[in-house]
Amino acid sequence: MCELFIGADPMLWQSRTRSLRIDGVATSIRIETHFWETLEEIGARDGLSLAQLITKLWHEAMDADHDLGNFTSFLRVCCSRYHALIALGEISSDLSRPIAASPAPEILAREAARRALSGLRPPSLSQPENRPENRPEKIN
Repeated sequence: MCELFIGADPMLWQSRTRSLRIDGVATSIRIETHFWETLEEIGARDGLSLAQLITKLWHEAMDADHDLGNFTSFLRVCCSRYHALIALGEISSDLSRPIAASPAPEILAREAARRALSGLRPPSLSQPENRPENRPEKIN
């Protein structure tokens, strides 16, 4: 089993730093080559450059009130989810099919149902302080 991982091209796990601008603010992101390649593939499917994809992910995550204290971890998870969703048949492996055309609400509902059947809780709800009944009320 380990040979599948050990025998992979060592370039895949070498970290690379790229600089880009999000809303005019220069930032640097350092992640492994494998994740850069995956992000480029995700973006290309929807006609986005790498910088456009990362900016879009940043904005949509912020609009959803996600805490992006570790944005590079978020990007790694996005890549892992992308590959997992392809493996599950939830999104097409055909690189010419845009991801934006995928029915996100239905995919997320099926994913939640699978987690419920397996007895797994979403990680954000596994900590008592993150449960909806224990969160402080938002003040606008």
